[in-house]
Amino acid sequence: MRRWLGFVPLLVLGLIVAGLLWRLANPGDTDIRSRMVGRPVPQLALAPVAGHPAITAASLADGQPRLLNLFASWCVPCIAEAPVLMELKRQGVRIDGIAIRDTERDLGNFLERHGNPFERIGSDPESKAQVALGSAGVPESFVIDGRGVIRMQHIGPIEPSDVPKIVQALEQAR
Repeated sequence: MRRWLGFVPLLVLGLIVAGLLWRLANPGDTDIRSRMVGRPVPQLALAPVAGHPAITAASLADGQPRLLNLFASWCVPCIAEAPVLMELKRQGVRIDGIAIRDTERDLGNFLERHGNPFERIGSDPESKAQVALGSAGVPESFVIDGRGVIRMQHIGPIEPSDVPKIVQALEQAR
């Protein structure tokens, strides 16, 4: 009997490892759902930057759906996303931007180098607007309907394969 008791810790360890391996092979829901979807844009009042008009909650509720993009000049994925945003602008998508923890000089250089798809850009030097929007990083984008309600959140850079989904969300937000 005592001989079997020596194997109990190994059996328990084996069960734990098997459970962990099963969970890794069969993850739960991997979608990240935003708590902000379906809610109005938080009260924002961001200072204008790089010669663009300021962004406020009221300016995001002007009757036209738009894409709100959180970005930064120091963000490498934002560089990769820039041509896609320029293509969306060519397709007639209205895009506003919030510059996260950036300087006017660096932002100007970024826009000059990578293109400027933005109608308005607000400065968020302390990430307060970013936190209010429920964003954890940059780049991140939100489809906002004409009444200022968030209809979709896209985490990470917008890739060419994401464009149809973004355009469809904007059409549905009309």
